[in-house]
Amino acid sequence: MSVVENLEPKQLWKHFDEIRKIPRCSKHEEKIRQYLLDFARKQGLKLKTDKPGNIVISKPASPGMEGKPIVILQSHMDMVCEKNSDVDHDFTKDTIKLKLEGDILTADGTTLGADNGIGIAITMAILEDKALKHGPLEALFTVDEETGLTGAFALKSDMLTGKIMLNIDSEDFGVLTVGCAGGGDSKITLPIKKQSTDRNTDSILIKITGLRGGHSGIDINEQRANAIKILARLLWITSQKHDFRLSDIKGGDKHNAIPRESYAKVSISSINKNNFIADLKAEEKDIFEEVKPIDPNFRMEIEDIEKIASAIDKKSQLKLINLLHGLPHGVDKMSYDIPNLVETSTNLATVVLEGNNVQVGMSSRSSIMAALQDLRNRIRAIAKLSGAKVSEKTPYPGWKPNLKSNLLAHSKKTFKEIYGKEPEVEAIHAGLECGIIGEKFPGMDMISIGPTIKYPHSPEEQVQVSTVRKFYEYVLKILENV
Repeated sequence: MSVVENLEPKQLWKHFDEIRKIPRCSKHEEKIRQYLLDFARKQGLKLKTDKPGNIVISKPASPGMEGKPIVILQSHMDMVCEKNSDVDHDFTKDTIKLKLEGDILTADGTTLGADNGIGIAITMAILEDKALKHGPLEALFTVDEETGLTGAFALKSDMLTGKIMLNIDSEDFGVLTVGCAGGGDSKITLPIKKQSTDRNTDSILIKITGLRGGHSGIDINEQRANAIKILARLLWITSQKHDFRLSDIKGGDKHNAIPRESYAKVSISSINKNNFIADLKAEEKDIFEEVKPIDPNFRMEIEDIEKIASAIDKKSQLKLINLLHGLPHGVDKMSYDIPNLVETSTNLATVVLEGNNVQVGMSSRSSIMAALQDLRNRIRAIAKLSGAKVSEKTPYPGWKPNLKSNLLAHSKKTFKEIYGKEPEVEAIHAGLECGIIGEKFPGMDMISIGPTIKYPHSPEEQVQVSTVRKFYEYVLKILENV
């Protein structure tokens, strides 16, 4: 029996239980997309699809409510697929294993997929319940939100008719989100040369593990440790005293997740090996003292490996280590206008050695486009100093708050009527599809809401079960009275 089988509302959790069995990593939404298409056809609801894979399911108004405006319920099909390295899980076929502890639902060593699986499940429950009172609905399910907002970017004007939208992709119940940051990725390519390693060398693996990681927008203000930056620091500090050769390096996996793990393979002379390891451990101790308040499980693991035949040459290695140590990560600026809101940040997200190039991925965000571009320009300048090339994706727009929104006023009023208190209204540093959708459909009145989901994009992801029921009731009341 599933741990969510007896949770309320039953129809909502029934759908979430099915969704967690369906592979849906970003860019691989084929099965969840088919699940939604089959559902719509079974319910006899109208369908629209487009070439990228977005789906719009339309549900007619309840009897007597035909004159109400169309409301769009919007969520995304994909999830961030992250797992701990010691967990045996294949996201292309394995069911996500759930753990329910009191009011908290998590997964077993993997991301839970509540972002945005809960949003999909809520929408499906609304679409199939014929007893609900609401005006006409359009349910928009987009593809590839997590790795580039691809589905939202590809939307055409004929996909949507409504001008009121509830984005169900926020993660704090009782908070109405009315603005978000824009962002853009930078890909750094550093050419390297290789050479044979000396005979009298030993090879070791240096591994950084135990970090919390998290969402590169929502959690960036917490200053969680970055596994790539820690590894770069260890390599930089020891390179000042030791002549070692780096043969492989890898860290991070997703552009929008703070790297939790990284590793490097190194060859060092047998005579100097012990001193080298001692210096690594000394620096590890200093780093742990710095990060333990936020990342108490950080650890460095060192193990002997089979002798490596070739490695990066000295000149290339110097450029690489300086590049990784010098690149920025974390909060760049806080907002002058909104207390405690991050204005601009960047995530040193990935590093991998591929053939004769090292690829480094950076993901930057800002609520001010000029500040975003300035940060990306600084990343480009640092990369050029190392002799690297930089390619940039087109940035996605932010979402400017509209505090005079009719939908916002109605949603605030509804929340107070149900719960006897005012909801919070805020902008967030994460990216939401609202910015793109608002740009493509001028005049769209939008808010973003959701239940309480913590630590998305990491294996710590969890949802507070009691807020899911409350949130569902809240959405139903908004739809009834809009």
